[in-house]
Amino acid sequence: MKVVFSILLFGFGFGAFSQDHVTFYFDSDKFELNKTELAKLSTWILTNKTSKILAISASTDEVGSTGYNDTLSQKRVGFIYEKVKGQLAIRADFKTISLGEKGAKSKNKALNRYATIFFLTQKELAKEAEILKGKVKEEQPVVTEKGDLIPIEEVDMHFPPDANLEEKIILSRPGTLIVLPEIQFYKNSFGIMPSSKRSIDELLYVMDKYPNLRIEIQGHICCVSADIKNLSLERAKQVRRVLVANRIQQHRIVVKGFGVSKPKFAIPEANEEQAAANRRVEIMILQK
Repeated sequence: MKVVFSILLFGFGFGAFSQDHVTFYFDSDKFELNKTELAKLSTWILTNKTSKILAISASTDEVGSTGYNDTLSQKRVGFIYEKVKGQLAIRADFKTISLGEKGAKSKNKALNRYATIFFLTQKELAKEAEILKGKVKEEQPVVTEKGDLIPIEEVDMHFPPDANLEEKIILSRPGTLIVLPEIQFYKNSFGIMPSSKRSIDELLYVMDKYPNLRIEIQGHICCVSADIKNLSLERAKQVRRVLVANRIQQHRIVVKGFGVSKPKFAIPEANEEQAAANRRVEIMILQK
């Protein structure tokens, strides 16, 4: 399933923030700014150290396929994000908006190849809650007739390169799946290996930092035709035990075991790399 970055919808349109946005333009088929526009971005960052970023939007011209343009605009968002990250304050509910060719409004193709940063200036920060109240509405998650969230594969979110878990969660919406590849278990058991510590600590950190975050921990196994011992569920439960033991409230964590029903590669796997991809722990974002 193809999904663009999480969308931020402003009830009164972006015009409500027209006095507080800046736009940068890209060369055709490029997701990195040229020297002139990059210098413009650097200058803007230096003169806006006290501002706070709300969102980043990007668009393309109409040359190329729709899928290609969606990916290109996502890369443009990612490029700008990497430049401002750590340089300016960014709202915890920061969103990215990938418009693809849908953002092409001008007859001049060059004006459709852009990325826009929406922000609040220092003088507006004192009224930040008032300014945003009632104007921000997050896109509703897609659900089945039974009310279950429809999963969004991590690859379809096109997260910025080298994004950490917190950054991925910030950019996610309910239904997004995020793989935690470093969480590994001893063979034929639900005992977590010591090498998993960094990934477990990162998950603990975001669960503690974002108290409204609810997740579903999903376990998957490899290399067999059936999960007779229900090992995938027990592994998911074990990760939850670690979180709960570290004061994360249990009601924020749902667990499921999928056995071998959702492999990344066909079983039997051709090599250990494929087996490792099938033998995984994922989290699904339920609520932010």
